[in-house]
Amino acid sequence: MKKYLILFVLLFCFCLSGCSSLIIAGAATGAVASQDRRTLPTQLEDQNIELKAIKTLFENDELWQDTNIDVVSFNNQVLLIGQAPTAELKRKATDAIKKIAKVSKVHNQIRIAAPVSFFASRNDELITTKVKTSMIFTDGLPSSKIKIVTENSEVFLMGVVTQPEADKAVEAARTTGGVTKVIKVFEYLTNNKSGGH
Repeated sequence: MKKYLILFVLLFCFCLSGCSSLIIAGAATGAVASQDRRTLPTQLEDQNIELKAIKTLFENDELWQDTNIDVVSFNNQVLLIGQAPTAELKRKATDAIKKIAKVSKVHNQIRIAAPVSFFASRNDELITTKVKTSMIFTDGLPSSKIKIVTENSEVFLMGVVTQPEADKAVEAARTTGGVTKVIKVFEYLTNNKSGGH
């Protein structure tokens, strides 16, 4: 189900002209740009990387048909999650995504396992909502600056954060019901400098 939705979005986006895509992407991100530590060009590039990554997987029959992989890009770092039947396919996914322009690093968190069920995916969505809610009510945590992704009850946290912010985010996720593991994919701020390229 997830792959068919992704494919539909991918085909729709590639039917648009490059200019139109940028306009739509700009409108979608403009409202939250001021709340994000990434620069606006980096936010747009992350969207572009995700589209290129999905296209890359789609064009490889083995990776598209035999795996269940989702791609998330944040600050030009790519997180791969989902399931693959073999370590070889997991490695091939990393190799393919690394070739995409502007990708600075690939975090491969694909599990060697059968694809999760529809019900597990719905539960992941619920967990993500619960973690977001918990972070909103956590003092001193800029929750809008943290991207939360859940796969098979494992929560992945991405963002450009300070160490105290990271610690609070992990604690908020860790203590949320249904979460089995929290994986940090953060970039850390130093000398009060913001992220972005």
